[in-house]
Amino acid sequence: MANSQIDVVVQEVGLRDGLQSIAATMPTADKKCWIDAEYAAGVRHMEVASFVPARLLPQMADADEVIAHALTYSDLTVTALVPNLKGAEKALASGVHRIVAPISVSAAHSMANVRKTPMDMIEEFRRIRELRDATRPGTVLIAGLSTVFGCTLQGDVPLADVRDVVLRSLQAGADIVALADTTGHATPGQVDRFFSALRPLSPEKLSVAHFHDTRGMALPNTMVALQHGIREFDASLAGIGGCPHAPGATGNVATEDLVFMLESLGYRTGIDVAQLLAAREIIRTVLPDASLYGALARAGLPKGYRPAHQIEKAVA
Repeated sequence: MANSQIDVVVQEVGLRDGLQSIAATMPTADKKCWIDAEYAAGVRHMEVASFVPARLLPQMADADEVIAHALTYSDLTVTALVPNLKGAEKALASGVHRIVAPISVSAAHSMANVRKTPMDMIEEFRRIRELRDATRPGTVLIAGLSTVFGCTLQGDVPLADVRDVVLRSLQAGADIVALADTTGHATPGQVDRFFSALRPLSPEKLSVAHFHDTRGMALPNTMVALQHGIREFDASLAGIGGCPHAPGATGNVATEDLVFMLESLGYRTGIDVAQLLAAREIIRTVLPDASLYGALARAGLPKGYRPAHQIEKAVA
């Protein structure tokens, strides 16, 4: 699935993390158009659905159909979120390449989100790993650590607690550990401190970051994570998203803003930012009441814009 011409992976999570936080439900046909538009723009990693009961999250009731469409692209890495073993069974049957299970470090958020303590969720994760090994061993299993940098419900989340959950997730069999700023609490200094302490635990597996932009810190936090060797980031088109169990937390970093910054630094993402900006219209048209974010959409691309690596190539 990997593209050797990509330096940094940007995974689009708006179809899951974004849409789950919007009251209106996007029709399945429009979700497929969204996938098509981002694929055409060069996005090759997408988290497209979650396997949660439709009565709890009707926005994800069409998970199987959306995943089936995404899988028609042979070089698109497709991810789904699962909160428990039953969801994992469905996700594995759907044929996704990766499944992510949310493990909140904050006990308050964990109980609100999955009705389990963090340690109970670790045990559920272990059972998911056993199921994966027995049924579809090629599927990548991601421990998505939530509220790593702070929690709207609990407040401060100690680094010692995060370290403990990281170690337990690794022991439970995670292939990848993703650190998420679910509530937008993270600051660059904190990200530096946390990654300095946590990445040495497993530099190869602790490789993904997920930043929300509640306080405008998502891009600065990304810069710091890059300095620590992180090369995969989640983002949401138009910055939509949030968490139903994190009051006041706004959306993810906008995919188009993140790609623009990464390309300006010389990192190749394989993504055409102008096409991403155009894809925003799908959300604007289908969900007219949704709040859309992103600085690039407000200001537009600079006149004569070219990614840094294209400029360097022309100069050379």
